[in-house]
Amino acid sequence: MAAVNPYLIFNGNCEEAFLFYKSVFGGEFAYIGKFKDMPAHENCSQVSSDSEEAERIMHVSLPIGQTILMGSDSTEQSGAVTFGGNFSVSINVESAKEGDRIFNGLSAGGNPFMPMGKTFWGAYFGMFTDKFGVNWMVNFDENMPSS
Repeated sequence: MAAVNPYLIFNGNCEEAFLFYKSVFGGEFAYIGKFKDMPAHENCSQVSSDSEEAERIMHVSLPIGQTILMGSDSTEQSGAVTFGGNFSVSINVESAKEGDRIFNGLSAGGNPFMPMGKTFWGAYFGMFTDKFGVNWMVNFDENMPSS
């Protein structure tokens, strides 16, 4: 079965963001590497170890249940990232209690513009933008049978 793995791009604070996400979700990084660790290859030159970009995150992955949250920093070559309403990460949880924990943890310091609450479609749901500018949705389907 195919999996959807959100990939988030940051403007130099990817490591800070992923350490924050790890503090909320728990677990360990499956991989974390910096641009200075990347060898030169055909389509991309090696980043100088004394440049600011060398310490930026080339790739990080954090397993969360059956999904992997992945991310990296932008580079001068890729250009700056503009955050906005262009994406959200949707987290489906197994209980309202877990939903509240995830919502409260990730929205700390951010903008919780739709607090967790019952919806007309039968879910316990909330939305927010975290302190890094990433949009999130937390969803618990109350009417779905437990597995």
